[in-house]
Amino acid sequence: MNFLLGAIDPIAISLGPIEVRWYGVIIAFGIVLAFLVAQSEMVKRKFHPDFLTDLLIWAVPLAILGARLYYVFSKWDYYSQNPGQILQVWEGGLAIHGALIVSFITAYVFTRKRKESFLKLADITAPSILIGQTVGRWGNFMNQEAHGGPVSRSFLENMFLPDWIINQMRIDGIYYHPTFLYESLWNFTGVVILILLRRVNLIRGEMFLFYIVWYSFGRYFIEGMRTDSLYLIGEIRTAQVVSIIAIIISLIIIVYRRVTIKEPVRYKDA
Repeated sequence: MNFLLGAIDPIAISLGPIEVRWYGVIIAFGIVLAFLVAQSEMVKRKFHPDFLTDLLIWAVPLAILGARLYYVFSKWDYYSQNPGQILQVWEGGLAIHGALIVSFITAYVFTRKRKESFLKLADITAPSILIGQTVGRWGNFMNQEAHGGPVSRSFLENMFLPDWIINQMRIDGIYYHPTFLYESLWNFTGVVILILLRRVNLIRGEMFLFYIVWYSFGRYFIEGMRTDSLYLIGEIRTAQVVSIIAIIISLIIIVYRRVTIKEPVRYKDA
């Protein structure tokens, strides 16, 4: 495989009839990296060392299921005619909003059962969620999906991208916007900001709400560039609608809590 001559093979390893795709490898790597970053902060903030592991045993498979169901239902006209492809998650087709919604619900139920604060957990893991999303977008890169509209090779070269990225953006002889890269960089910037915000000692829950606002703001604009969007009605993109709603609700909650809570619990509080 020569990265400089053509597109990257989406299959990482072939063992007879079994194929391990880069998409799955990268998603798994993102989850592991996110876990490692969150775990040290979890222990520092007095969570049981096994708390996050126990949560992920439930959250990861349910998140994948949620991501797939969200995507399948959004394209039900196609999958109702091709039911055999519903389970083929290794080909792509995971909607991050579906994964996030199910993950948040799972975490909320789990923290209630363990008598822990959901907002405390959400604040601690917010940077790690973005780390997972930062890494995960490279799975789309390997599958040559989640890209934007056509561009020239010179446009990509002027971005000072390496040849292996430029060549991967060439699909059927046409070069495309690397929107996966735009979102990955946006998410990584959010990770850095969230880690810095830990020093500010915000009101509990605001780290998590900032994550929602940051990710949704970037996703709204990047989604407008993509050619594979899921549509709600006509030309209204589902991800953009969800992003706008998420931003408005998050900002309202931040302002409301700032006004009404007189002695708030903060990030570093026990």
